[in-house]
Formats: sequence, C-alpha cells, structure tokens
Amino acid sequence: MLLSFSSLAAASTNYPQTLDNCGHTETFTQPPTRVVTIGQHETELLLALGLQNKIVGTSVWFGSLPKEFKDSGHALNRLANNAPSFEAVVAQNPDLVLAQYSWHVGPQGEVATREQFEKLGIKTWISPADCMGKSVTERSNGDGARTTPYTLDYIKSEISDISKIFDVSDRGEKLERALASRISHAQRETEQVKTRHLKVVYWFSSSRLKGDPWVAGSNGAPGWISKTLGIQNIIDSNDEWPAVTWEHIAESKPDIIVVADMERRLYPADDVAVKLAFLKNDPVTREMPAVKEGHIIVVPAMSLNPSLRNVDAVELIGNKISTFNNQP
Repeated sequence: MLLSFSSLAAASTNYPQTLDNCGHTETFTQPPTRVVTIGQHETELLLALGLQNKIVGTSVWFGSLPKEFKDSGHALNRLANNAPSFEAVVAQNPDLVLAQYSWHVGPQGEVATREQFEKLGIKTWISPADCMGKSVTERSNGDGARTTPYTLDYIKSEISDISKIFDVSDRGEKLERALASRISHAQRETEQVKTRHLKVVYWFSSSRLKGDPWVAGSNGAPGWISKTLGIQNIIDSNDEWPAVTWEHIAESKPDIIVVADMERRLYPADDVAVKLAFLKNDPVTREMPAVKEGHIIVVPAMSLNPSLRNVDAVELIGNKISTFNNQP
C-alpha cells in the first residue's frame, strides 16, 4: 500500500493549532521547546524531522538508532531504557511528552496519566497508531487488539500532525515522500520474486523461553509488512502479539521465520541469540522447514512495531527473500 500526498506546498503552522489525539484535544500556541519522548519511535520521528535540539529526555528503547540518526542522536539524554518514573520525566521541565504507547501515558498509565501531566502544564501526545483502529482497553500481554488492520497511513498521519505542532510541515512532507519512494522500490524488487505462497511467522519475544511465544497477529504492523511484500502471515488473530503454541506454529509449516533483535532484556527471549539457539535445538521447532533451510530473518524489533522502521522491515525482509530464492 502506497501513501498518498497533497500536491500543495507545505504551509506554515497558524497558531493556535488545535489537534485531536486519541480522543484528547490539545492546543498549541507555539512550537514546543522541551520534549520528553517515551518510546523509541517518537524519538526517531523527531530526529527524522530534524528536531533533535527539542529533545531533553528519552526512554523506552528497544535497540540502537539506525545509522542515519547516529550523529544527530548521539548525545540524547536517556532517562531510562524502559519506562521512566513520572518524577524523572517532570524533572526535565518538558512542555510536551510524546508517548509511543497508551499504556505508558493513558488512563492506566505506567508512567502517568495524561491528566497528571496536564495539571503541571505539560502537554501530551500518544502515537495515533496505538489508539486508532485499536482496542486499548482489552489487553493481551499489554499490546491490545486491532479492530482495523494497521497501515503506514497511521504513521503518515502522525508525521503530518507532529510537523504542524513544530511548524516544520515542509520537512514532514519530504519525509513522507521518502518513505513512499522506498516502499514502491521494495515492492518492485519483490515483484520479481515468487512470494505469493510463502508463509511467515514473526517472533518478537516470550515470557518463558519454553512457553508460548509472542508472535505477530494478522492486523498489526507485521500484517502490513506481509501484505506489502505479498507473503502470508500464518497467525490469524486481531491481537497484535498473541501467545501461540510452538506446536500450532510447527503444524502451519512457515517458510520464513522473522525474529526480532533488541537490546531490551525484560524477558528471556528478548535476546536474539537465545531465540536462534532455541529454534535450532528445540525438538519441535528444529523440524520446521524454515529452520531446516536456514530461512530465518533477523530484523530490529522496532521495525516490527508501528513506526517509521516498518519500511526498514519491508526492505530487509524483501532483500532476504530474494537471497533465499537465488540459493541453489
């Protein structure tokens, strides 16, 4: 699915600017100057828009920054690798908090509720991808269920809104065009490869290594990645990351296993080396065609969460599939 764009030139923001965000109205009278990000996607989005000087604190990191942000993001103030405390965020004296997930800044916010921040005069924002077309009250492992399949249009919407908030709409439109161009190129590349009947499973992590793994449902970001590449996700579930037995996965005989690589260490299977060793040694998983043939693709965890990095996953997985098809 390609993104659509307006042919009109980007206009400067007329303040005050009022936007609806996840059912919450926020009015900006000027561009924010001190921002705390709770979620790596929000951090990378600001970096992509050239707003690194606005960031006074970051948190919730899955891995290192992509190479294009290494220079602009090298001096970021990391408050916590995972969820920061409310006090740590407030201590940065932010005028805006950007959150990737509603469970960090929402009705039952792990960090705080939006109302707690608002009482201190701090505006809040939650990525639309975590509330639009999604049930945020029904939790399964903390990720919820999709009522509408995810597409990159959710990220496009956020790029547009954040660009307006910071009065950099020209940068936002440039970023959207670049993403669309990359997707189009990746699709053209995979058109040369027979992907229609390829089956895939996406393994993010597991609460217990020998327990049921958290794998991607059909309507989340990996679902969009699969549709874009023309491959079939074997998991049919509205939950973003349901727990599914290895026996069920093995019976589905996936041709490809996509494995998330992350620096986070909350669960045993966060470590990609542990995941790979399990796949090759467990008596159930080692018999799967994808494992026997070495058709395992490692991608950054962030690229499997709704984010700019979904385009990275399309490119990485598409390139690997082409390599598999060229094997003797």
